[in-house]
Amino acid sequence: MALITCDFFSESLEFGQSMTVVLPQATEAQVGVTSAGDADGDGPPVLYLLHGLSDDHTAWLRYTSIERYATAAGLAVVMPAVARSFYADEALGHAYWTFVADELPEIVSAFFNVSTQPERTYVAGLSMGGYGAVRLALARPGRYAAAASLSGALDIVRRADEPVRREEMHGRVFGGPPGPEHDLFALLDRAQPDDVPPLHISCGASDHLLEDSQEFLRRAEAKGLDVTSDFPPGEHEWGLWDRVIQDVIVWLPR
Repeated sequence: MALITCDFFSESLEFGQSMTVVLPQATEAQVGVTSAGDADGDGPPVLYLLHGLSDDHTAWLRYTSIERYATAAGLAVVMPAVARSFYADEALGHAYWTFVADELPEIVSAFFNVSTQPERTYVAGLSMGGYGAVRLALARPGRYAAAASLSGALDIVRRADEPVRREEMHGRVFGGPPGPEHDLFALLDRAQPDDVPPLHISCGASDHLLEDSQEFLRRAEAKGLDVTSDFPPGEHEWGLWDRVIQDVIVWLPR
């Protein structure tokens, strides 16, 4: 497996940006590692893996064994940095939605030998990243074969009513209360079920964001979407996400 920290310039953000990338490398002499190669030569399938509100592009690598899991699956993993942006084009900041949704895939395909086929492209994330992953699945459905939310902050409108310490962030990111373009439930109402890729919605049973995931699951199922759910014992913490991301990788339609 190759591990790359990539520093580059983003046109949409207008400043230097970073991402961590894991690339499959089929090996024979490496001890203790089972590597899966690229079977069809198209480049390995790629998972865009999104971080949470208090994290950065290094968090998944530091707190889980994502490199080992991706190696066994022959999966490339791209982990971008988006600060505390909620994967939005910030009202008083930077165009992180444009960066992640549109520019990043172009940069990744230009820099790395990974598949560009939608049927071999996936997105997942935790907490704020779970929100970002589901928004990408609903707003750019033709680009992903599957999307997963781990303990996602999926009800962004209700979260706008949280304590005062969040008001500054919501003003900076959304310019006030989140609008319909940020509201996953509004996007879900407008979605065509046949267009939305399969979703994996998980959250710890003792997580403070559990209600967000349960309500989104209820409404997604009522809409007729293909949804897999998992609500294991656990809280909002990395031990749980390390376990669940393994299940998500197995679930991906590779």
